[in-house]
Amino acid sequence: MKTVAVTQRVVVDPPHGTRRDCLDQVWVKFLLGCGLIPIPIPNSVDAALPICEKVSGIVLTGGNDLTACGGDAPERDETETALLDLAERRDLPVLGVCRGMQMILHRFGSRLEQVHGHVAPRQSISMDGRRVEVNSFHNFGAMEVHPPLRTWAIADDGVIEAVKHTGRRIIGVMWHPERLEPFAADDVALFSGFFEA
Repeated sequence: MKTVAVTQRVVVDPPHGTRRDCLDQVWVKFLLGCGLIPIPIPNSVDAALPICEKVSGIVLTGGNDLTACGGDAPERDETETALLDLAERRDLPVLGVCRGMQMILHRFGSRLEQVHGHVAPRQSISMDGRRVEVNSFHNFGAMEVHPPLRTWAIADDGVIEAVKHTGRRIIGVMWHPERLEPFAADDVALFSGFFEA
């Protein structure tokens, strides 16, 4: 099985004043089900880059708003930016989920804005000319993208729900495949095929 780097959210523990890197345990179950071995990545550029020299791809997970959108985890923005730079140098595949897609949008110049009605257990979107049901847990999104990104899926209100890079192995999706029970066969096939697991 191939290994993939998996980014983590930053959680602040107020009673102790600590900042913790956290990964929902279902990510491990989901990625193993896709034939992938997840390697959780700390939010430290100095630690993250050496770890990622040996992986076959990168998963940018959800959680934490970008600092450009008022988020309070600059160390995560810095780490994920460095990982995107590494992926470009090594031609590694990158799959962004929710916040991860927002990082991809931000990197390639798409304007993120606050959106409404996109926190729901089920949402119907258009993807490759067919209707697909996904979950939705995001408050920021984009209404348009520019090359080298292209829209892959879109909600009825015009919010872009998935993107693909036209020249590199980069995909972003706004839904959370790890939060479905059971996991959707389409999502498992997406991750397995994308990383060639």
